[in-house]
Amino acid sequence: MKNITLIGTGIMGAPMARNIAKAGFSVTVWNRTREKAEKLGDVAKVADDPRKAVENADAVLTMVDNSAIVTEIYFGKNGVADAAPDGALFIDMSSIQPAVARDHAAELERNGRRHIDAPVSGGEKGAIAGTLAIMAGADRADFEPAEPLLKSMGNPTHVGGHGAGQMAKLANQVIVAVTIGAVAEALLLAEKGGCDPTAVRDALMGGFATSQILTAHGQRMIERDFRPGGPSALQLKDLENALEAARNAGLKLPLTEQARDAFHTLVNFMDMPRHDHSAYLLWLEAMNGKCMGSGETKAPA
Repeated sequence: MKNITLIGTGIMGAPMARNIAKAGFSVTVWNRTREKAEKLGDVAKVADDPRKAVENADAVLTMVDNSAIVTEIYFGKNGVADAAPDGALFIDMSSIQPAVARDHAAELERNGRRHIDAPVSGGEKGAIAGTLAIMAGADRADFEPAEPLLKSMGNPTHVGGHGAGQMAKLANQVIVAVTIGAVAEALLLAEKGGCDPTAVRDALMGGFATSQILTAHGQRMIERDFRPGGPSALQLKDLENALEAARNAGLKLPLTEQARDAFHTLVNFMDMPRHDHSAYLLWLEAMNGKCMGSGETKAPA
């Protein structure tokens, strides 16, 4: 596996492409907004057309916002599924519904191609550092030859068959959203109870409450830095997908439902879809009529 095409060069896709190139692969990129792809011209070939971009690809990676966009890229008017070589491996690293990932895999296999759903966790920081957690759903026979490519971006784990990677990502997003809510509530409570929230965060580090969320997102909340990161609109999308999967499994997830409702308000009524998901704090402050800290709030440009 040598020739790699990456489609979707946004916050996550661009640094992923750089790490793939750094690992010695030949990289071609395409993005709907060409300007974003052109920033990778020093490490990759920038294609004008998605079908041309994949014509020599051993593997085609997609890193886009949602199921509809992946489906359009694969099978739409300018879809790439039949433009890639026979036997090409399609690796979707977007976060989409597990059922849709399974449908994509089946359709690609009918056309002589292969598929891995491999969503990631770790955000922009992990994408830049090449330390993403990568949850792969696929036949093991397809995962093993793709492992060196996936390792150029982070730490891949084969979690099951088609759709399992997306299901694992939904589990990840449930933990992230609920924990962001817990951290926001704890820091607001501490400050309004007379504590210095920065000191409280430092005191909790190393105890049972410590987590990546307390470390990174707790700091964002204290600094009131809500530039993404992980946009709240995508967090909401993932929670909706998680609850759909739960309904299909006959499950009720009350904490996930409450987090979904909070992000729904933040995105659709407070008009903050591009704010980092740590902006849950802003929803909490609005609900309580109280603000944590007095520093300037940093928002998306």
